[in-house]
Order: sequence, then structure tokens, then C-alpha cells
Amino acid sequence: MAANNRRMSGKKGAQVGSGGQRRRGLEGKGPTPPAEMRKGHAKQRAAQAKARRAQGRTTQRRGGRSASELVVGRNPVVEALREGVPASTLYVQQFIDNDERVREALQLAAERGGINLMEAPRPELDRMTNGLNHQGLVLQVPPYEYAHPEDLVAAAHDEGEDPLIVALDGVTDPRNLGAVVRSVSAFGGHGVLVPERRAAGMTAGAWKTSAGTAARTPVARATNLTRALEAYKKAGVLVVGLAADGEAELGDVEALDGPVVIVVGSEGKGLSRLVGETCDVRVRIPMPGGAESLNAGVAAGIVLYEAARRRS
Repeated sequence: MAANNRRMSGKKGAQVGSGGQRRRGLEGKGPTPPAEMRKGHAKQRAAQAKARRAQGRTTQRRGGRSASELVVGRNPVVEALREGVPASTLYVQQFIDNDERVREALQLAAERGGINLMEAPRPELDRMTNGLNHQGLVLQVPPYEYAHPEDLVAAAHDEGEDPLIVALDGVTDPRNLGAVVRSVSAFGGHGVLVPERRAAGMTAGAWKTSAGTAARTPVARATNLTRALEAYKKAGVLVVGLAADGEAELGDVEALDGPVVIVVGSEGKGLSRLVGETCDVRVRIPMPGGAESLNAGVAAGIVLYEAARRRS
């Protein structure tokens, strides 16, 4: 009996069941996800690195943004609003004398829409304008979104046309930039290229001179103008520089009916040395009247007219 008890004591008692966990564990969990979606997989790391590189290229392609600008004074504010200069906020001094210019500024801002009207005390406007004579009116112009130099060529190709671009070298007057933008728009060009430093940008003055054409004519900004021109040359675009001592006359350059970028220098100094050396050909504009030089806006307009005439 004792032996029998010993044998029975070695038997296992009741066991806790799995509750079906083992059976569920054997069931399928669906199709295996692609390697690119598996955490830690080499292909997922490679895909993430590729996405980061692509994002970096997208960021580098942007031409950048300018700083916001303030237009100060009753007459400048009214003129900017009349000419359609982009604006985000119109600041009006509290208890201001309500003359015709103030009323017109308020009316124009209301008619255009999208412009915030802010009433501010005089000390606040003095602080914003660093003590300039704002006369109770200050207009804030939002930053300009520059294109990338490659975008100008791409836009021409998208339209099935040969690129026609104007590049400015050492042009520091925003009014000249605005005049060039207006001429590019008038003669079917695809944009304007300016250097990032020591050059005019798309300020309120440039917008006013462009007479509204800046809204449909892109302006690109290059960190280095020479490298941007070299990139154009590699893309098959002829680089034509305007110079008083150019080796060819404008009428003799037959390539104007093809892909071309026209480089215009400053009225006093002309093309810089590196930019001049980068040009495929330097062209002079014949001037029987004996003038020594033309400003950038006029010179660009003459060459753009000739290019448009040959392309028509």
C-alpha cells in the first residue's frame, strides 16, 4: 500500500490550461510587410536615407526669401498700394489726422483684401521704423519668395520654348531691377536672375517699377552668379554678356533666337571680370548718338526686343 501511495504521489495533478493561447500563436499574422517597412531592416534604413537626401535637395533648390520690409510715410504707402505692391499689414497711428491720403490708404487696403489693419500708438510706430518720419502710416511688405535659377530654365521647357533669361551683375538699384522684370514680361522672357549679395532685390521699389509684372515674372537668386551661369551653359543655354567693348554687335548675334541668358552689368562698372570671362560671347549695342553707356533697364529692353523679334 505504501508503495502504491509512492507511485501515486509521483503523478502530476491538474494543470492550468493555455486558454487557447498556443492555438492562436500558431495562427498566421498576415503577409510579411516589405523590407522597407520593417523596423531596423537594412532596406528601411536605405529608404529613409534616400528620403532625407531628396528632402535636402528640395531645400537647396529654393532660392530663399528676403526679409520683410516696411514702407513708411503717407505718400509712399499710398503709391505702394496703388501699384499693387504685396502687403500684409497696414499700421495706422491712433488719433491720426484723417486727410485724403490716409482715407485713400484705408480704402485701397480694404478693396484689395487680405491686408490686416492695425491701429498703433505713435511710440510703437516710432520703434518699428527706428524713428523715421512715418506720418502715421506704415505698410508691411511680406518677404519675397525667390525662385531657384534652375526653375527659370525648367519653366521655359515646360512651355515648349527656348529659355530667355536676363541676369544682372552688380545692379544695385531696385528700380533698375523692376524695369528689367517689366521688360522680361513684355517680351516673353522666362525670368530674371540676381546674385544674393551686393545686388538689388525685390523690394517695394522694384515692385512699383515693375508695374505689377513681378507677380507673373519669377526672379531667381543665386548664391554665386558665375556658378549659376556655368550651370546654364552645361544645360545648353548660351550666355551673352553686354559690354561696351564687346567683340560682336547685337545685330550680328544670330543665337538670340535660341536658348539664351543675357547678362547685364552695372552702368558704371559693367560686367565683373569673372562673369565676363564666363560669357560665351560679349555683345555691344551700337549707339550712334555717342552715349557711353545705358542703364540696365534700357539695355536689357533693347536686347530682349531683338530676341523677341527673331523668335516671332
